[in-house]
Amino acid sequence: MSLEDQMSNPITYASAGVDVEAGDRAVELMKDAVRATHGEQVIGGVGGFAGLFDVSRLLTYTRPLLATSTDGVGTKVAIAQAMDIHDTIGFDLVGMVVDDIVVVGAEPLFMTDYIACGKVVPERIADIVRGIAAGCSAAGTALVGGETAEHPGLLGEHEYDVAGAATGVVEADRVLGPDRVRPGDVVIGMASSGLHSNGYSLVRRVINQAGWALDRQVSELGRTLGEELLEPTRVYAADCLALARNDAAQVHGFSHVTGGGLAANLARVLPRGLEATVDRATWGLPPIFTLVSQLGNVPLPDLERTLNLGVGMVAIVGAAGADTALAQLNAAGVPSWVMGTVQAAGTGSTDGPDYVQGAKGVDGGSVRLVGAYA
Repeated sequence: MSLEDQMSNPITYASAGVDVEAGDRAVELMKDAVRATHGEQVIGGVGGFAGLFDVSRLLTYTRPLLATSTDGVGTKVAIAQAMDIHDTIGFDLVGMVVDDIVVVGAEPLFMTDYIACGKVVPERIADIVRGIAAGCSAAGTALVGGETAEHPGLLGEHEYDVAGAATGVVEADRVLGPDRVRPGDVVIGMASSGLHSNGYSLVRRVINQAGWALDRQVSELGRTLGEELLEPTRVYAADCLALARNDAAQVHGFSHVTGGGLAANLARVLPRGLEATVDRATWGLPPIFTLVSQLGNVPLPDLERTLNLGVGMVAIVGAAGADTALAQLNAAGVPSWVMGTVQAAGTGSTDGPDYVQGAKGVDGGSVRLVGAYA
């Protein structure tokens, strides 16, 4: 093409695939949902270059420690895109981020999000952000900002990915974790709402290989396969914080069961030299996990180190506080039960998939899984 032809056919940002006006329309559609998460601590409105959050109350802390976490939702977005349902995936994002923060006893104060997409469809982006706002409201966290980036040529027109980050605070002498855990402590499991947002590469491979469609009615699930796979992650933040603030519950630690499964994540919050024995017989596998296992002939060890298998969060409490903790969690609508105890390590074999010591770079305690699922 000659220079003259090029000058007569100018290239604009829109012709390159980026629609700035669509981005503006998406903001208009989402801003009310975002504002609904704002308390008096949020300064300014939606659309600023930076979100402002008044932390004056930290002046009442003796030694405030900031906690931060970032995450995404993995390939669960592929299910949302295939079903063209986008108002739940944001809830998953919030759960993945804020529930990591509460593990140390920190209150998640505010969150920001990032959405990368091939094409900005205002209604779709607004649905995603509404889900994020709903999750933030459930967690008591302000959504103070975000970014939507259009990446034509890098992502397909209907493709997107989401990520988020949150900041929280905890008083130094209230930090939860391995330093507080003692022999004799009780391990309490909190039920997940389903698959949450981990292991979807395995799950998608299983259902694709089986040739199952997302609109397939599955009697064991009581709904379609797609509806089950899009079930939002349970957000535990508010209930865990309320439990940690109740001294009678004697909370020593939490573990968020995400990638790596129950044993690996629990081992991360135990001190070296201590071991948690978890009895599988204390709960039954929800139908979706049994279905994935049977449909893909997935070995049990692989299931256990990939999926949450019905346990989304774990609390480690003093033995005298176990009844109080259970009563409070169940009254709050979080089905919970005693699943094990903590004792000195070295009580059995360290060989095989039922035993995990340390995980994800943490040279911590160990977890031993015993028995069979109820």
